[in-house]
Amino acid sequence: MRVHNKHGDRIDPVPFLVTVGLAFMVAFSFGPIYGLAYGFALRAALALSGAAFAGATALAYRQLVRSAPAIDAGPLPPGPRVERLFYAAVGLGVGLVALTLPLL
Repeated sequence: MRVHNKHGDRIDPVPFLVTVGLAFMVAFSFGPIYGLAYGFALRAALALSGAAFAGATALAYRQLVRSAPAIDAGPLPPGPRVERLFYAAVGLGVGLVALTLPLL
């Protein structure tokens, strides 16, 4: 598979494919169960899971494919890398807390 960023440079598609696979796993593992816990019908819970998966796929494509840095851009400085890691950790924490809401 030949994948290009917005600059026309070829990029490695593996991070995108892994992210999409994980998004599918999480959306369809937790989505229907939590949808039923919130009182949705199974069809609606599956539709919401599919919408969440489609949104995550679009976001992953934008971040990992279209906005991938050009080959000659060089390495990313450590400041933005730490900031991204911090925001990812906060997002993961918020997601885990959101998954416990039906248990309350």
